[in-house]
Amino acid sequence: MFSRVACLGRPSWAILCLLSSSAVLGSVLQNGDDRPLAEKELIFGPENQNVLQIIPVDPKPPSSNPAYPKPLGMSPAAVTSALQDLHSALSVMQSTYFSLWLGKWTTAIDWTAAVLGTHLSSTLSSLSHSLSYTLPGTFDKTVKLDVEAQMVENEINKYFAQSIAYFFGEDAFAIRMEAYDDMLWVVLGWLESMNFINSHSERHYPLTEGIIREESEWHGKQFIPAFAHRARVFYELAEQGWDWELCSGGMLWSPHTLPYKNAITNQLFISAAVSMYLYFPGDDNCSPFMSDQESGVRANFKMGKQDMDECDERMKGKSTYDPIYLASAINGYKWLKNSGMMNEKGLYVDGFHIHDYGKNGTIGTGKCDERNEMVYTYNQGVILSGLRGLWEATGNLTYLEDGHELIRNVIRATGWTDTDTPTIFLTESQHQHDTTKRPSVSNHQAHDQTWSGLGSSGILTELCDPYGTCSQNGQTFKGIFFHHLTNFCTPLPTSATTPGKTFAASKDTATLHQRSCNEYAPWVIHNARSALRTRDEKGRFGMWWGTGLASHGHDFESDTPPAGRLPNRNDPLRPSLPEDATDHQNPVPSSISRCGRFPSDREGQEQPCTTGDLNDRGRGRTVETQGGGVAVVRAMWEFLRHFNKG
Repeated sequence: MFSRVACLGRPSWAILCLLSSSAVLGSVLQNGDDRPLAEKELIFGPENQNVLQIIPVDPKPPSSNPAYPKPLGMSPAAVTSALQDLHSALSVMQSTYFSLWLGKWTTAIDWTAAVLGTHLSSTLSSLSHSLSYTLPGTFDKTVKLDVEAQMVENEINKYFAQSIAYFFGEDAFAIRMEAYDDMLWVVLGWLESMNFINSHSERHYPLTEGIIREESEWHGKQFIPAFAHRARVFYELAEQGWDWELCSGGMLWSPHTLPYKNAITNQLFISAAVSMYLYFPGDDNCSPFMSDQESGVRANFKMGKQDMDECDERMKGKSTYDPIYLASAINGYKWLKNSGMMNEKGLYVDGFHIHDYGKNGTIGTGKCDERNEMVYTYNQGVILSGLRGLWEATGNLTYLEDGHELIRNVIRATGWTDTDTPTIFLTESQHQHDTTKRPSVSNHQAHDQTWSGLGSSGILTELCDPYGTCSQNGQTFKGIFFHHLTNFCTPLPTSATTPGKTFAASKDTATLHQRSCNEYAPWVIHNARSALRTRDEKGRFGMWWGTGLASHGHDFESDTPPAGRLPNRNDPLRPSLPEDATDHQNPVPSSISRCGRFPSDREGQEQPCTTGDLNDRGRGRTVETQGGGVAVVRAMWEFLRHFNKG
């Protein structure tokens, strides 16, 4: 069963066909095995690595330089392999790093665990869409679809049970005392889980006439009230970080430090607020936080009857499409867009301090006038979900345009160049191609090998990657970007989910949005393939996806970067801190071995570089780097799955 894919009309693309979801999974199951299907095991293990096949459409032999790979085409084998690699990546993340009896990824910290939970739920959504089936049904082991459906459903139920375990293993009491951004990762994580639960139930457990709704729905729906309560509690804690006094608005990063208004906290607030508007199902559980409606001060105390009555009154109408959530998101993005937090490349820098704050007991200038020029990958990603949600909630196409412009800026900042494709505008007055030639992203024959701000040779790279000095925070960032990129590029609905509360796209707008996202697909595949090549014999992903560059004459080990600042050597690939930038997320230790190991990694003893694997340096392969692998491979699968819709 095949479905036709639209040709984009560029020389570097071929007319392609993608397998349908059923055929994709079926081909994975067959895998050259002639046993009866019911006797086979569904295996997605690390031994199946490096099977992603991208069919070249250029008959010329490829360049020997990996920085200039041959043009990428897409084939049914590529689609099948992407799904197989996604199964494998998730399996390794859960079997290697997750402890079921503790309900947590034992080596993660609070906020990175919340991100891992988000990756888990979003991947389950992808697996749910990988095959069409209806349950409950009559299982027949001689029917291929029944066997495949049971395998997929069993896998989804297995991992969802682990998500439930994480709900109880998550240290909610500790996180509520942490920074505002930590709280907001929790909000986004449980909203993602609720979206998965609803979509999986609607897709595979449709209502049957004569059967009570609760009996026909997927069992996971019983957990929505608990997940919704946690999302609400942490949103209400985090929203206290909004401050009008300094910088005329914006979220503070933390209540425990000098005021810092940074990109990630504000982007998280925007995305969380609009997601609460669109997806929050309501919550009638008032514990453990109450709100004084006059002062807005929240407290944790034992509730009497009057308190309960006030709680019940306050919670009336607190459900999906609460206009307060939407207003917060709109105000948040308006402030962020006008804050001056973008650099000359159109990328978000880390954030602002207030000059002379605290001097002589004053607020100093009270303005965001000391900008940290550090650029991180995740600061370009989280806002994409917010922009997508703001469009659906308001119908304002400029939100989508801002998102596409940011994505193109990011891709150019990795050294992926093309000057032949015009920019596509989405606003009704500009539903045509701009005649001005501007750098775009679709020509994968041209890769700039110099450091371009967020990578080189088209590979998204954290500045700390080549040195092996990324912290636990930094190891999480690239996966976050690809998760939110995938959310942004989900096809636009052409009918409103709730007329009067949400908006739909016209046919032209939906097509133009998808066509733009299709242009990003080769870059996404390029990054996913690069990430897949970092896997070790156990299927664990490395942090630096561009290690192939170092194996072709670019030595990143010969010099030890001094504390506080990375060197700017003659090698054009070597990244260096921008002027006026401080890398708070990945501080360079005072002592690093030439292998990039921290002193504590090997009990303070210098060890020779024996493996030759650049991803063994520093913290090495971790649950955070595995989460990044899951996110980028999921992005590849989703971009391939939606490719024919443009």
